[in-house]
Amino acid sequence: MEEFDQSAGMFAAVGTGAIIFSLLIAVFFIIVGWKIYEKAGKPGWAVIIPIYREIVLLEIIKKPMWWIIMLFIPPFSIIFGIWSVNLLSKSFGKGVGFTIGLLFFPYIFGPILAFGSAKYEG
Repeated sequence: MEEFDQSAGMFAAVGTGAIIFSLLIAVFFIIVGWKIYEKAGKPGWAVIIPIYREIVLLEIIKKPMWWIIMLFIPPFSIIFGIWSVNLLSKSFGKGVGFTIGLLFFPYIFGPILAFGSAKYEG
């Protein structure tokens, strides 16, 4: 019975650690997104509201509102999501290489876009 108690405690500790780590990652990406939206002249708090976040993103990348539908249809969401990231990086004067960085290493390239010298060009 004592072994069961120890393993249950260990699983609880690992689970709690995973939850804390996930929350830290979420807060990190909220801060990064908030700063990117503010650089684009939009309200930073829009990042924390699910559908409104996409609407504001479409305003930043200057695409029509019907794109919101495409962002929620599974086969098209991948294509339009990648396209949106590309247009976001172009809106800040970055190229395709930066888009690839945002897609594969968002924890590096997101803060570069948010806190770096890139200016919103529209």
